[in-house]
This record gives sequence, structure tokens and C-alpha cells, in this order.
Amino acid sequence: MSAEDVNFHLGHRERLRQKFLDNKLTDYEQLELLLGFVIPRRDVRPLARGLIAKFGGIYPILTAPIENLIEYKGIGKNTAIFIKLVHQIMLSSYKTCLETGTVFHNEKILSNYILLLLSGKATEELHVLYLDVNRRLLADDLHSSGTINYAVVYPREIVKRALALSAKYVILLHNHPTPNTSFSSDDVQITTELQALLKPLGIEIHDHYVVSGGIVYSARNLFLLK
Repeated sequence: MSAEDVNFHLGHRERLRQKFLDNKLTDYEQLELLLGFVIPRRDVRPLARGLIAKFGGIYPILTAPIENLIEYKGIGKNTAIFIKLVHQIMLSSYKTCLETGTVFHNEKILSNYILLLLSGKATEELHVLYLDVNRRLLADDLHSSGTINYAVVYPREIVKRALALSAKYVILLHNHPTPNTSFSSDDVQITTELQALLKPLGIEIHDHYVVSGGIVYSARNLFLLK
């Protein structure tokens, strides 16, 4: 790399840092700045753009399995670990917020947590969040992991777990690996069945969320909860 290239490289990264401070970074520039800390001696602009194109956005990159990241040309093991560390830090931070604050007053935090948890998954996962009387998070359980278009639900196991935790509310979360697909008829049916089991016990379904294509769909907002 020539002295001229080095000067441009250093100047470009300084401009990125300033844009970050001014809150003006695009998605690929955020990723570029992040990658620059772990790959300091290389122009990572093509790598950042390529990752965005390959995985479809920041959330899918952060949530991608580490082996998928390593397979991408230009991403070594250390860089993949760095990306996954950022993912885990963000996920832990949002989870702590949900444990200490009420979900009702942290809808944006909940939405971000759900995206970090489920975006980019190649198969369906169903998580159940159990909340106390103040809608604070008691537990996030991976209920089941299935195929590309199906995850098994065991309603009575959810009831049993809710009673063991003295939960007053539950939230269902699952993903659709196929982009831009909202609730299926099966999703609505299982939600209704679970409501019928929980209601006599004084336990409510706060909401059911589906993540698909980087979008979080809410059953409550779509008037699918009775």
C-alpha cells in the first residue's frame, strides 16, 4: 500500500468515526467501522458491502452462525468471533433491560431483542418468554427448534413452566425463515388453544410475535389475539 493509499485509508476511517459521532452512518458504514477495529490494515468497504448483500442486513449478519460467517471470503475466525461477541453483548443488554423493566414500557427494546434472537435463522425456533405480574422477564426458554417451516408447540409444557415460575403473562416468539411471511393459520390456532388453557389459571398471553425478513409482526397489533 502506497503512502498516498495509507493517508486516504486513515482519513477515510477518521471520517467514518466522525459520521458515527454525528449519527449519520449508513448500515454498511456501521459494519465497515466495526470491521475496521478487528481488521485494521485492510480496506474493509468491499467486505462490509458484500456481507450486507450476502446476509441481507445488519441483524442477519450478527445472528448468523459463526460457521456461516467464516465461510464468507475475507472473514477469518477472529473476525467472526468479534461479530458474534457484539451480538451476544447486545442480546445480554436487551435481556437485562427486560428483566429489570416492564415489557409494556419497553416495546422497542423487546422488538430489538426479538430481532437479535431470531433474525437470520435457517430453521424455525419457538421461544416462550415468561413474565411476572409487572410484565418483567422471568425466563426466555427455547421451547422447540424445527424445520425451515415448522416448529412443534407443546401447550401443556408451556402451562407447566408458567405455573412453576408463577408467571402471569407469556409471550410467544417464533421466526419464519421465508422472508415477508406473517402469521399462518396454524400460528393463530395454536395461540388460541394456548389462551384457552392459560386463561382459567389466571395467565394471559401478552403477545405472539413472528420475525420474518427483518420485520417483527405482532399478533396483538394485527388483532389476532382474542
